[in-house]
Amino acid sequence: MNDVPHTPHAAPSFDIAAVQSVRKLVLFVLGAAAFGVLLFGQSIWADEGENNFHEIIELTGFAFILVAIIGRTWCSLYIGGRKKATVVDVGPYSISRNPLYVFSFIGAAGAGAQFGSVSAALAAAVVTVLVFAVVVRKEERFLAEKFGEPYLAYKARVPRFIPKFSLWRNVDMLEIRPHLVVRTFVDACVFLASIPLAEGIEMAQDHGILPILWMVP
Repeated sequence: MNDVPHTPHAAPSFDIAAVQSVRKLVLFVLGAAAFGVLLFGQSIWADEGENNFHEIIELTGFAFILVAIIGRTWCSLYIGGRKKATVVDVGPYSISRNPLYVFSFIGAAGAGAQFGSVSAALAAAVVTVLVFAVVVRKEERFLAEKFGEPYLAYKARVPRFIPKFSLWRNVDMLEIRPHLVVRTFVDACVFLASIPLAEGIEMAQDHGILPILWMVP
Protein backbone atom coordinates (compact mmCIF):
# COMPACT_ATOMS: atom_id res chain seq x y z
CA MET A 1 0.00 0.00 0.00
CA ASN A 2 2.68 2.47 1.07
CA ASP A 3 6.17 1.39 0.18
CA VAL A 4 7.94 4.41 1.69
CA PRO A 5 10.49 3.06 4.16
CA HIS A 6 10.39 4.35 7.68
CA THR A 7 12.46 3.98 10.81
CA PRO A 8 10.78 1.84 13.47
CA HIS A 9 9.62 3.75 16.52
CA ALA A 10 8.44 2.56 19.88
CA ALA A 11 4.67 2.30 19.89
CA PRO A 12 3.31 5.46 21.54
CA SER A 13 0.78 5.14 24.32
CA PHE A 14 -2.26 6.31 22.39
CA ASP A 15 -5.55 4.56 21.83
CA ILE A 16 -7.24 5.72 18.61
CA ALA A 17 -10.33 3.65 19.42
CA ALA A 18 -10.71 5.48 22.75
CA VAL A 19 -10.35 8.88 21.08
CA GLN A 20 -12.90 7.91 18.46
CA SER A 21 -15.30 6.80 21.21
CA VAL A 22 -14.95 10.18 22.92
CA ARG A 23 -15.47 11.89 19.58
CA LYS A 24 -18.69 9.95 19.01
CA LEU A 25 -19.89 10.77 22.52
CA VAL A 26 -19.24 14.49 22.07
CA LEU A 27 -20.98 14.49 18.70
CA PHE A 28 -23.95 12.69 20.26
CA VAL A 29 -24.22 15.26 23.07
CA LEU A 30 -23.93 18.18 20.67
CA GLY A 31 -26.40 16.52 18.32
CA ALA A 32 -28.86 16.08 21.17
CA ALA A 33 -28.46 19.76 22.07
CA ALA A 34 -29.06 20.79 18.46
CA PHE A 35 -32.06 18.48 18.34
CA GLY A 36 -33.44 20.24 21.42
CA VAL A 37 -33.13 23.61 19.66
CA LEU A 38 -34.75 22.37 16.45
CA LEU A 39 -37.46 20.50 18.33
CA PHE A 40 -39.20 23.77 19.12
CA GLY A 41 -37.95 25.78 16.16
CA GLN A 42 -39.12 26.02 12.57
CA SER A 43 -37.48 27.16 9.38
CA ILE A 44 -38.43 30.64 8.22
CA TRP A 45 -38.77 29.18 4.73
CA ALA A 46 -42.34 27.98 4.31
CA ASP A 47 -42.71 24.36 3.15
CA GLU A 48 -45.37 24.97 0.52
CA GLY A 49 -45.47 23.42 -2.93
CA GLU A 50 -42.60 21.67 -4.66
CA ASN A 51 -40.56 24.59 -5.94
CA ASN A 52 -39.77 26.41 -2.72
CA PHE A 53 -36.55 27.24 -0.92
CA HIS A 54 -37.37 24.91 1.97
CA GLU A 55 -37.60 21.97 -0.43
CA ILE A 56 -34.43 23.02 -2.25
CA ILE A 57 -32.50 23.07 1.03
CA GLU A 58 -33.75 19.59 1.96
CA LEU A 59 -32.94 18.12 -1.47
CA THR A 60 -29.49 19.69 -1.45
CA GLY A 61 -28.94 18.23 2.01
CA PHE A 62 -30.01 14.79 0.80
CA ALA A 63 -27.46 15.04 -2.02
CA PHE A 64 -24.82 15.95 0.59
CA ILE A 65 -25.74 12.89 2.64
CA LEU A 66 -25.39 10.62 -0.39
CA VAL A 67 -21.99 12.15 -1.15
CA ALA A 68 -20.95 11.56 2.46
CA ILE A 69 -22.03 7.90 2.44
CA ILE A 70 -20.35 7.15 -0.89
CA GLY A 71 -17.26 9.17 0.00
CA ARG A 72 -16.71 7.60 3.41
CA THR A 73 -17.16 4.12 1.94
CA TRP A 74 -14.67 4.96 -0.82
CA CYS A 75 -12.12 6.16 1.74
CA SER A 76 -12.51 2.97 3.77
CA LEU A 77 -11.26 0.98 0.77
CA TYR A 78 -7.88 2.65 1.30
CA ILE A 79 -7.66 3.15 5.06
CA GLY A 80 -9.56 0.16 6.50
CA GLY A 81 -7.30 -1.63 8.98
CA ARG A 82 -4.19 0.33 7.93
CA LYS A 83 -4.33 3.53 9.95
CA LYS A 84 -2.02 2.29 12.71
CA ALA A 85 0.10 0.10 10.43
CA THR A 86 1.39 2.42 7.70
CA VAL A 87 1.26 5.93 6.29
CA VAL A 88 -1.58 5.76 3.78
CA ASP A 89 -0.85 8.37 1.12
CA VAL A 90 -2.67 7.23 -2.01
CA GLY A 91 -6.19 7.64 -3.38
CA PRO A 92 -8.22 10.17 -1.37
CA TYR A 93 -5.39 10.25 1.17
CA SER A 94 -3.03 11.66 -1.44
CA ILE A 95 -5.03 14.91 -1.61
CA SER A 96 -6.27 15.22 1.99
CA ARG A 97 -4.92 13.71 5.19
CA ASN A 98 -8.43 13.23 6.60
CA PRO A 99 -10.89 12.63 3.74
CA LEU A 100 -13.12 10.44 5.93
CA TYR A 101 -13.65 13.41 8.20
CA VAL A 102 -14.19 15.77 5.26
CA PHE A 103 -17.05 13.58 4.07
CA SER A 104 -18.40 13.59 7.62
CA PHE A 105 -18.53 17.41 7.49
CA ILE A 106 -20.53 17.16 4.28
CA GLY A 107 -22.85 14.57 5.82
CA ALA A 108 -23.40 16.72 8.92
CA ALA A 109 -24.34 19.69 6.74
CA GLY A 110 -26.74 17.47 4.82
CA ALA A 111 -28.33 16.25 8.04
CA GLY A 112 -28.83 19.80 9.30
CA ALA A 113 -30.34 20.80 5.95
CA GLN A 114 -33.14 18.28 6.43
CA PHE A 115 -34.77 20.81 8.74
CA GLY A 116 -35.09 23.19 5.78
CA SER A 117 -32.67 25.58 7.42
CA VAL A 118 -29.41 26.95 6.02
CA SER A 119 -28.23 27.96 9.49
CA ALA A 120 -28.89 24.44 10.83
CA ALA A 121 -26.82 22.98 7.98
CA LEU A 122 -23.95 25.40 8.58
CA ALA A 123 -24.07 24.95 12.36
CA ALA A 124 -23.98 21.15 12.04
CA ALA A 125 -20.97 21.33 9.73
CA VAL A 126 -19.08 23.85 11.90
CA VAL A 127 -19.65 21.90 15.12
CA THR A 128 -18.48 18.70 13.42
CA VAL A 129 -15.35 20.43 12.13
CA LEU A 130 -14.53 21.72 15.62
CA VAL A 131 -14.98 18.29 17.21
CA PHE A 132 -12.93 16.51 14.57
CA ALA A 133 -10.19 19.15 14.72
CA VAL A 134 -9.50 18.13 18.32
CA VAL A 135 -9.43 14.43 17.38
CA VAL A 136 -7.16 15.06 14.41
CA ARG A 137 -4.54 16.86 16.49
CA LYS A 138 -4.32 13.87 18.83
CA GLU A 139 -4.10 11.46 15.90
CA GLU A 140 -1.38 13.54 14.28
CA ARG A 141 0.76 13.38 17.41
CA PHE A 142 0.32 9.62 17.53
CA LEU A 143 1.19 9.14 13.84
CA ALA A 144 4.22 11.44 14.10
CA GLU A 145 5.56 9.45 17.05
CA LYS A 146 4.88 6.10 15.41
CA PHE A 147 6.11 6.74 11.85
CA GLY A 148 8.50 9.64 12.27
CA GLU A 149 9.91 11.34 9.18
CA PRO A 150 7.72 9.61 6.54
CA TYR A 151 4.59 10.89 8.27
CA LEU A 152 6.05 14.35 8.89
CA ALA A 153 6.91 14.62 5.18
CA TYR A 154 3.38 13.50 4.30
CA LYS A 155 1.92 16.01 6.79
CA ALA A 156 3.96 18.83 5.27
CA ARG A 157 2.89 17.89 1.72
CA VAL A 158 -0.82 17.12 2.05
CA PRO A 159 -3.48 19.46 3.53
CA ARG A 160 -5.25 18.44 6.74
CA PHE A 161 -8.78 18.77 5.35
CA ILE A 162 -9.30 20.80 2.17
CA PRO A 163 -8.25 18.57 -0.77
CA LYS A 164 -5.40 19.61 -3.05
CA PHE A 165 -6.36 17.74 -6.21
CA SER A 166 -3.05 18.35 -7.98
CA LEU A 167 -1.44 15.91 -5.53
CA TRP A 168 -3.59 12.97 -6.63
CA ARG A 169 -1.83 9.62 -6.92
CA ASN A 170 -3.15 6.08 -6.85
CA VAL A 171 -2.12 2.42 -6.93
CA ASP A 172 -3.03 -0.36 -9.35
CA MET A 173 -4.24 -2.77 -6.64
CA LEU A 174 -5.69 -2.54 -3.14
CA GLU A 175 -6.03 -5.11 -0.41
CA ILE A 176 -9.60 -4.60 0.80
CA ARG A 177 -11.10 -5.70 4.11
CA PRO A 178 -14.80 -6.11 3.25
CA HIS A 179 -16.09 -6.15 6.84
CA LEU A 180 -14.45 -2.78 7.55
CA VAL A 181 -15.85 -1.28 4.36
CA VAL A 182 -19.34 -2.52 5.23
CA ARG A 183 -19.03 -1.18 8.76
CA THR A 184 -18.03 2.25 7.47
CA PHE A 185 -20.94 2.21 5.02
CA VAL A 186 -23.42 1.32 7.78
CA ASP A 187 -21.99 3.99 10.08
CA ALA A 188 -22.30 6.60 7.34
CA CYS A 189 -25.93 5.68 6.74
CA VAL A 190 -26.71 7.13 10.17
CA PHE A 191 -26.90 10.51 8.43
CA LEU A 192 -30.09 9.26 6.74
CA ALA A 193 -31.81 9.14 10.14
CA SER A 194 -32.05 12.95 10.00
CA ILE A 195 -34.66 12.70 7.24
CA PRO A 196 -37.48 10.93 9.14
CA LEU A 197 -36.47 12.81 12.29
CA ALA A 198 -36.88 16.21 10.63
CA GLU A 199 -40.11 15.17 8.92
CA GLY A 200 -41.49 13.87 12.21
CA ILE A 201 -40.77 17.13 13.98
CA GLU A 202 -42.37 19.13 11.17
CA MET A 203 -45.50 16.98 11.27
CA ALA A 204 -45.75 17.31 15.05
CA GLN A 205 -45.43 21.07 14.76
CA ASP A 206 -48.01 21.28 11.97
CA HIS A 207 -50.50 19.35 14.10
CA GLY A 208 -49.86 21.46 17.17
CA ILE A 209 -48.28 18.61 19.13
CA LEU A 210 -45.00 20.53 19.43
CA PRO A 211 -45.03 24.30 20.05
CA ILE A 212 -43.00 26.59 17.78
CA LEU A 213 -41.00 28.90 20.03
CA TRP A 214 -38.61 30.42 17.49
CA MET A 215 -37.92 30.66 13.79
CA VAL A 216 -34.65 29.46 12.27
CA PRO A 217 -33.24 30.93 9.02
